[in-house]
Amino acid sequence: MIRLIDLLHTLLLVPVTLLPIINPLGAAPVFTLTTGGDPQATRDLSRQVAINCFFVLLGSLFVGTYVLELFGISLPIVRIGGGLLLAASGWRMLNSSDDDDVQEAVKRSQRRVLSSAEVVKRSFFPITFPLTTGPGTIAASIAIGAGLPRQPALFVANALALTLGAVLTVAVIYLVYRHAPTLLARIGEIGTLVMTRLLAFVLLCIGISFIWAGWAELNGIATAG
Repeated sequence: MIRLIDLLHTLLLVPVTLLPIINPLGAAPVFTLTTGGDPQATRDLSRQVAINCFFVLLGSLFVGTYVLELFGISLPIVRIGGGLLLAASGWRMLNSSDDDDVQEAVKRSQRRVLSSAEVVKRSFFPITFPLTTGPGTIAASIAIGAGLPRQPALFVANALALTLGAVLTVAVIYLVYRHAPTLLARIGEIGTLVMTRLLAFVLLCIGISFIWAGWAELNGIATAG
């Protein structure tokens, strides 16, 4: 039986889980540096990055599990591995004082306004991957997709809910990047730092919950065996 509350939970699970990992606000300064603050470049790049992210999320949600099955990796192991990665990322964000290596590399290389062709080339690397939808996002998406029910009707309904959740997540990414210069000016450096730290703590908690769920499932399998 398909319950609306369950579908709503599935829909919201995607943005609630992934947005703290993606942290588009934290990547907004690098995005602005890439476009040089040019309005047209900002508009074009934010739209292309949003499209790229949508397909990355869909692939991770619906195909990632089958790729893991091909290599004989169980779902509880995926949850534990993804949880460890998320928790480590959150811990690193909480204790870091500088940008990571990817952001530093982009900052060093971007000292001028990019042409339209250069903006298109950079829409996937490094902005989409690994800056926006990196390994942590992909691991979390696979873990979410692993929870899809096997019954056909429930699968279709929940798959639609996950897709809408991905659309909502990508919409937030687009809006943040599209208005990145304005947001950064209004929030300020201190506000951005506080927001990043709060999101990092949420990410740490999500990682621990993934680890706990995977460990509980492994224990259940061991007990049943």
